[in-house]
Amino acid sequence: MILYSRNRRLRMKAGVRALVQETTLTVNDLVMPMFVMEGKGEQQPIASMPGIFRRSVDLAVEECKALYSLGVKAVNLYMKVPDDLKDNTGKEAWNKDGLMQRTIREIKAAVPEMVLMPDVALDPYSIYGHDGIITKGEVDNDATNEALAMMAVSLADAGADIVAPSDMMDGRVLAIREALEESGHVNVGILSYAAKYASSFYGPFRSALDSAPKDAMDVPKDKKTYQMDFHNSREALDEVYKDVAEGADIIMIKPGLPYLDIVAKIRREIEQPIAVYNVSGEYAMLKAAVQNGWLDNDKAILESLTCIKRAGADLIFTYAAKEAAVLLNE
Repeated sequence: MILYSRNRRLRMKAGVRALVQETTLTVNDLVMPMFVMEGKGEQQPIASMPGIFRRSVDLAVEECKALYSLGVKAVNLYMKVPDDLKDNTGKEAWNKDGLMQRTIREIKAAVPEMVLMPDVALDPYSIYGHDGIITKGEVDNDATNEALAMMAVSLADAGADIVAPSDMMDGRVLAIREALEESGHVNVGILSYAAKYASSFYGPFRSALDSAPKDAMDVPKDKKTYQMDFHNSREALDEVYKDVAEGADIIMIKPGLPYLDIVAKIRREIEQPIAVYNVSGEYAMLKAAVQNGWLDNDKAILESLTCIKRAGADLIFTYAAKEAAVLLNE
């Protein structure tokens, strides 16, 4: 039998495989999420996320220097807010001398070219652990939008390049865009968590920030009233279209690996850049398997991130960004 078409012909040699490779992962695709806390010269390991730490501002600055030297050009910032600064309004989120604002200023002073994408949401600042203000037992969408707009302007004042609202309130992109325009921050971008699902894969992240919903009377026990139902796919398109119309420059899909069907679907529909979040639970599962000897760490990291890009991501938020950068630079 003569086979005129043999797919294996293009797989037989490494050089040929490289020539026909469809997807390429580079350091330019990576964004490193970073947890910051009060203090000086301090870092605390996050047990469920091996290799990841909460750092004081000075050590966060040093880590940004190390990341930038490896070619990682963007970090996504989250704050571990002291309990005595939490309330139901989230007002610490727009304190010009707050932890997030100080962190942004100090990183910009030390690594001015690092792209800073601070998180915009109230859950680290909330006594209830919700992304918004609680009114009569519910997350108050419109009151929350006003707070998020003030937070975004405060972060832009501090030097943020792109603000990243992760709250999933309806209309918050428009509220933030209008506030940024009115305050003169016309060139500050918005990376909108447009399709953020109510997922079970966020557990290690919430432990790192103590931002899980609190078990309190007359308060929602989870975030299902504003984050998306993981059973749904078409709804994600509606969310994305609305955020783009309201002024989002980049849209986020979260989580990553279990939701690559959503990434591929949205990639076919829009021209805007797509970010995908390789979330804490995905990272924790990989590291647990590595620790048990079930996976090769380096190969699993690069394969996972390449698959996210293959699905349609332009940029990838991942706790493995530093490790991946080292591997990609070899």
